[in-house]
Order: sequence, then structure tokens, then C-alpha cells
Amino acid sequence: MTLSAKRPERNYWFPAKRYGWGWGPPTAWQGWVVIALWVTVTTIGAVLLARDVAYVLAFVALMAGALIAIGYAKGEPPRWRWGDRDR
Repeated sequence: MTLSAKRPERNYWFPAKRYGWGWGPPTAWQGWVVIALWVTVTTIGAVLLARDVAYVLAFVALMAGALIAIGYAKGEPPRWRWGDRDR
């Protein structure tokens, strides 16, 4: 008799897109909280830094990098997908 080791089920906050590369809309409440906080912080930061466009662009790039890092940490592994052909 063999025992098969069960893998723990991963609870991804961001599922992979069906077509293309990256992640789709969140499927967990934690993902929605991340998106809401990201939009709020990015908007407030851009308004506060509005006097200098270079600072706004740098801040938005930093925030985009943070969102991508969260996607890598809490989302399905990204790769190029071609819809149902990948299954």
C-alpha cells in the first residue's frame, strides 16, 4: 500500500489570465483589499506630489513595482497562456 503525499491547496489571491501573461481580477477578499489600498495610496501620493511630474512618475512606477511583487508572491505563477489549449 502506498501513501500519496497530498500537496497543500494554494489559495491564490490573483488567478492567472486565460489569455496572455499576468494576473486577472482578484478571487479572494485579500486581493480586493490589496487593489483598494493600492488605488488609494497611489491616488493620494500622486495628488500630494503633483507639483513635480518627475516625482509623480517615479512614485507611480514604484507603486506598480509593488503591485507586481505582490502578484508574484500571492498569484498563480505567470506564464504566457493561450486559453483552453494550455489545459
